[in-house]
Amino acid sequence: MQTKDIVTPTFPNLLLIASALLGLLLFVFSIDLLTFSLGMLNSSVANEIFMATENPFVGLFVGILMTALIQSSSTISAMVVALVASGSLSLTQAVPLIMGANIGTTLTSNLVSLSFITQKKAFKKALSAAVLHDFFNIITTAVLFPLEVYFGFLSNMARYIVHLFVLDNPSSPEDGYTPYRFFLRPVSESLVNWLDWPFLWLIVGIILLFLSIKVLSNLAFESILAPKYKKASKQFFKQPYRAFGYGVFSTAAVQSSTITTSLIVTVVATGKATLNNVFPFIIGANIGTTITAAIAALYKTEAAISIALVHFLFNMIGALLFLPYPPLRNIPPRLASSFGKQIVKSRLIGLAYILLTFFVIPFLLIYFNKN
Repeated sequence: MQTKDIVTPTFPNLLLIASALLGLLLFVFSIDLLTFSLGMLNSSVANEIFMATENPFVGLFVGILMTALIQSSSTISAMVVALVASGSLSLTQAVPLIMGANIGTTLTSNLVSLSFITQKKAFKKALSAAVLHDFFNIITTAVLFPLEVYFGFLSNMARYIVHLFVLDNPSSPEDGYTPYRFFLRPVSESLVNWLDWPFLWLIVGIILLFLSIKVLSNLAFESILAPKYKKASKQFFKQPYRAFGYGVFSTAAVQSSTITTSLIVTVVATGKATLNNVFPFIIGANIGTTITAAIAALYKTEAAISIALVHFLFNMIGALLFLPYPPLRNIPPRLASSFGKQIVKSRLIGLAYILLTFFVIPFLLIYFNKN
């Protein structure tokens, strides 16, 4: 008679679980520290910092530039949620930042494509895959940004959903409502009271937020995504909705579309999949990355939950524009392929495209519109 072996957790597994819990704890604490320190800042200081976002066009490019510099839309979206929850930023101001973050996050994919610059054929494929993510977000923004600016399309839809399904009596910080207190709030209060420099703790909160997302992303990548990525093949990306689903769940697991879409650049560059095959995955990755903004559910404020919904709605509407309709779904890959062919003729143009799109143009527009 044979007996089944009893599987016991190994030391590496226990270490992985402990690291994940520590990363999650750090993530929650960083959000609370951000929210509390922002609330303690003098209102005139806060207004001066975020005055530029009153112009939606400037807010859009602030989102692009900030995300390009940090290279993490998850970090920026979590920061925006904390800003809205603390009352330092209105929902209307936050929406363009979220849109800009979706464009800025594609920088990493473009940088990854530059690693193939010495291989002409592979570089063309890699850059085409990178700009495919750019084009999807830029086209979606081009459609939704005017609707938001002139009609409040996304913000009003999010408010409606909040009123209808989430909160019976929604409140906001402006109403004098005190947001939900995390179990770590006493720690945040003690730190700020011990050293009464709210701006310092704001910076510390941003650093801790970035580090926590990096820890969680790396853990999820090593344990979930990397093994699957090694087995990636044409068959895997052959069915659009399967690729879409894997894009959603793998990106939600690692909390970073920059990681998953950067891997896709390598998949395309090495000939394992075509642009048409990986496009549904990229669409899914954009939805999966919105999980980070779900931390807004920890706040009982209408605006905080609404901005999390805006992040989701922006990417979901983009998915609905392209995914169900093959003729439309094929447009961004064709544009990306044509762009890649032009860039590969003069590789310096590729570098110029990255610098202009993510740094020079946003900075100049912010600078000349600061007043």
